[in-house]
Amino acid sequence: MPWRHSLVIRLLAASVLIAIAAIAATAWLATRTATRAINQEQGRSLTGDKGVYDMLVAYAAGHPDWSEAPELVHQRAAELGRRITLMTEDREVIIDSGPGPSLRAARPSAVIDPLNLDLGLTGGTERIDERAVGPYLLPASERAELRDYARRMLNCLTREGVGARIMESPTGRPSVQVISPDPDGARPRCGADLDVTATATERKALRTLGTMTSACLGGVNGGILMVSPQFSDYILSNANGDRTVVSVIPGGVSSETGTTRIRSCLEKSRRTQLQPYVAPPALLFVTDPDTGADRTTFTLSRGNTIRIVAVTGAVLLATILVTVLAGRRLVRPLRALAEAAGGSGPVIVTGRDEIGHLARALNDSAERRDRAEAQRRAMVADVAHELRTPLTNIRGWLEAAQDDIAPTDAQLVALLHEEALLLQHVIEDLSDLAAVDAGTLRVHPEEIPVRDVVGQVVDIHVGTAHTAGVRLETVAVGDPVLFADPVRIRQVVGNLVSNAIRYTPPGGTVTVTVQEQAILVRDTGIGISAEHLPRVFDRFWRADESRSRTTGGSGLGLAITRKLVEAHGGAISVESTPGQGTLFTVRLPPGA
Repeated sequence: MPWRHSLVIRLLAASVLIAIAAIAATAWLATRTATRAINQEQGRSLTGDKGVYDMLVAYAAGHPDWSEAPELVHQRAAELGRRITLMTEDREVIIDSGPGPSLRAARPSAVIDPLNLDLGLTGGTERIDERAVGPYLLPASERAELRDYARRMLNCLTREGVGARIMESPTGRPSVQVISPDPDGARPRCGADLDVTATATERKALRTLGTMTSACLGGVNGGILMVSPQFSDYILSNANGDRTVVSVIPGGVSSETGTTRIRSCLEKSRRTQLQPYVAPPALLFVTDPDTGADRTTFTLSRGNTIRIVAVTGAVLLATILVTVLAGRRLVRPLRALAEAAGGSGPVIVTGRDEIGHLARALNDSAERRDRAEAQRRAMVADVAHELRTPLTNIRGWLEAAQDDIAPTDAQLVALLHEEALLLQHVIEDLSDLAAVDAGTLRVHPEEIPVRDVVGQVVDIHVGTAHTAGVRLETVAVGDPVLFADPVRIRQVVGNLVSNAIRYTPPGGTVTVTVQEQAILVRDTGIGISAEHLPRVFDRFWRADESRSRTTGGSGLGLAITRKLVEAHGGAISVESTPGQGTLFTVRLPPGA
């Protein structure tokens, strides 16, 4: 064999090219992966920074100074392996988890101020941390009273069929949160004033807040701005005790602008009110203990570059050697496969690669060949059996007539004629199937009114149905037109109707329904069991093996019916319930 046609050479060349491309791609991907890993590390570092920020904001919201924070800072710095430093706004160190480069000129990671949150880190919309409660922290007695009220409200909503749960704010104030639809408005009936009714502690703090906010606004027509416990509603209370919702700010300012002014003054007043209860603002630095940098960097050094090139060359050399060995091993099973394919035995499958797939394909082909041969033999035996019965009957009657055992009269002629017709029917069925198998079956489709074609078939079978004691009826939905061969369609419907009459007991009904693109034949007969349904269209198959050709048909009718329907580009299906009946549905293409 010329070397250029050798499988080993071709495999070697392809493998070397693939290896070069793969190694180059691998080197590039390795660098990209390393960079991505560093970026992920930086992301984790940012996540750690956010965790430090959240921890310190939570501490500052509940403490008036930083005196108790050093232990917390040192513990978190040890967990992250980072240096955590807190400084005042004048760059004076408050807490430092460890020694390191000076940070006086460094950029802080964040500013710790629970009264002016960094929305980029919190992801929220409120500037004031809700954990900064200050004078709004409820004593145990007021918490218990509100909690009891919330439980009563929750029980009321539960009785009304509304799902709810009790939530508690950092101040200790409970609230009832509805977690399911409330179409009947049960919440107002069960106690809508829980969120707006202030306790004695809250009233005192809110009164001070309202006074400060009113002063910020320059006075509100001599009244006092009352704020709800959630800091969301603003009510103007004048000297006479009348209360109105503030909608216009003095000075002719519009309602929308006035609301903005109120919110701005309210937020400013809240900061002033909470200032004594929280720790002073502090600059946060989360840095590397050695370099003082706040992020990780990555560079590919000359040594790393040489290492990548050396590894790439080694991998390439190993690839060539392995490819040569693999090629030699590949040739042996191919030779064995060629030898086994010419024999009669199955090919031995030794792997799951392409050769293994080829071996399995050869085995499957041999199995299909053997199966087809078995089916051919079975069909020949079935055909011989089907032809033997009428021929034996004809021979028996003729021999009886020759021996003067049976009289040669009209009855004998009628019997012989009936057997000849049955024999001709079997031969015609076999001829149709042979034409289908050979691909020579031709249909001549044309636009036909299905209602008329089905009516002709029903008229032909009325006598048979009457003799069998079966009612045969037709139902037409509209006047559909199909594109089909009228002769073959009559044959299809005739096979289905004759089958239905044969398997329907006296007193039953066979209904032929014509509708758009479909013909349905339904009977109230004995039905077909579920395990037999997949085989109803098989050749020479009968659900009752004890039935003969005269009582159960030739066993070819339904097989021919399916082939004729498929030749029209249609489909046939069957549904059946034992003891209730069977439904055959023929679907054909519509008329042009």
